[in-house]
Amino acid sequence: MTHDIAMVGILVHGDNHFIVRGPLPDREGALALVRHWSLIQVGATTPPSLNRWRIVSREFRENLEWAVVVPGDGEMSPAVTRLLEELSARGITIHDSQFGTR
Repeated sequence: MTHDIAMVGILVHGDNHFIVRGPLPDREGALALVRHWSLIQVGATTPPSLNRWRIVSREFRENLEWAVVVPGDGEMSPAVTRLLEELSARGITIHDSQFGTR
């Protein structure tokens, strides 16, 4: 298993978020992941370009190594906002797909 696969982060999209196992995605990758995971597509397969990432249902917040925010509908929840503040205080850069970094 490579280090990329062992990494875990949070991908925030408006009022939704995903805990993700995989490397820090670039802007295009983050947008593609949000598009892919935000629509329920029965029987759809994951495009090969997105196979490096998986949604995980449980993870300790201390294990999160990256964060990306993608604009979306709705406001970010207070809990996610606090988590991003916590990550930032730990020295983790919060990447904003609209502006680069926060």
